[in-house]
Amino acid sequence: MSKNEVNIGLIGFGTIGAGVVEIFNKNQEILSKKCGKPVNLKKVADLDIESDRGVKIDQSILTTDVNDVLENDDIDIVIELVGGYEPAKTFVLKAMENGKHVVSANKALIAKHWKELIDVADKNNVRFSFEASVGGGIPVLQPLNECLSANRFEGIYGIMNGTANYILTKMSEEGSKFEDVLKEAQKMGYAEADPTFDIEGHDTAQKLIVLTKLGFGEYVPQEKFHVEGITKITPEDIEFAKNELKYSAKLLGIAKQTEEGLEIRVHPTFIPEDHLLASVNDVFNAIYLIGDFVGPVMLYGQGAGRMATASAVVGDCLDIVFNENKRISYGPVDSQVKSIKRMGDVVSKYYLSINTLDEPGVLETITGILNKNEISVESINQKTSESNEVKIIIVTHEANEENIQKAIEKIDELQEVKEKSNLIRILE
Repeated sequence: MSKNEVNIGLIGFGTIGAGVVEIFNKNQEILSKKCGKPVNLKKVADLDIESDRGVKIDQSILTTDVNDVLENDDIDIVIELVGGYEPAKTFVLKAMENGKHVVSANKALIAKHWKELIDVADKNNVRFSFEASVGGGIPVLQPLNECLSANRFEGIYGIMNGTANYILTKMSEEGSKFEDVLKEAQKMGYAEADPTFDIEGHDTAQKLIVLTKLGFGEYVPQEKFHVEGITKITPEDIEFAKNELKYSAKLLGIAKQTEEGLEIRVHPTFIPEDHLLASVNDVFNAIYLIGDFVGPVMLYGQGAGRMATASAVVGDCLDIVFNENKRISYGPVDSQVKSIKRMGDVVSKYYLSINTLDEPGVLETITGILNKNEISVESINQKTSESNEVKIIIVTHEANEENIQKAIEKIDELQEVKEKSNLIRILE
């Protein structure tokens, strides 16, 4: 890196890229003073340099040729904001092989190609920083990796997708149906035209992979753990949990150490209303960490959005300037994980919602199936309707996941049960 100035090249002039440009427009003088030398946005590469991004930019720094960034000897740090796997991976690897530090917000790329990216960074003695990949503008990865590194982590619990959290918040506050809130979220720009990645839990899963590697030293690809979205939750489930059980519904990413191994999973969860995570609403995100010495710590803020994410990206650039030569440890040197726990071996409390015909003996049959599968019932509620149907809501004591799944399969085979039962795990 030049002793006299710092030059940055940006690849990807989309939403977040425009946010980076806006930060330089407004705060370049402050950034330079903090670094003790000029910090310049030298080049911005994108296939489309004609569309208006709503920010002022010097036209002379725009280019459609990515090599104007990757092969430019004057550029010290490359920001990758292309997203996805390719060509982002090729760009990142080439930048590092050319001796440039790289900053990325690309959680998908990092979650899938962790080892290769870190190995190339180490081999070329450059920094690879990705604070913005998890939690947007919330400082999460550096505190986890550095400030809290004296701890062995017992658990990491994250509300890490603003789209899903917004939908669940509105369903809770207004009693709206999932489909209606999703349409509203799309109109407001909180949800993509194709929201599958967010509402089915994949976005949360990719972020959880990064957190698990940093917190426990173990890389666990998504195909190795359970991922479930929020599409099956009904307003009735949320209302009953809120009013009768005093629970809030959240899409959680969970990684926790147990005697039987590491649990890693993503699914809708009912959380006691007095838990800190229960107060995280709308598009906000939060990461709740439990260290063996520090105890519980929650990091909260805007988990996405143009300026929040751009803030984290530029923050990574400054950290590289301040600490260019420091050794980076991407998680514990040795994995703390002895094994990955099967989802079937997870133990949890459960909420079951079962729609049946209102006929004698049905409840007795259902509880009998639960008993045969070693599931103890904590409470039972019934809600009747005018259509000769009844909704049976059961909260269990802690039970084995494999047992509860077997029980639900048998319950759903009953002639009186006309649709698949709904299961939501409860975090105590």
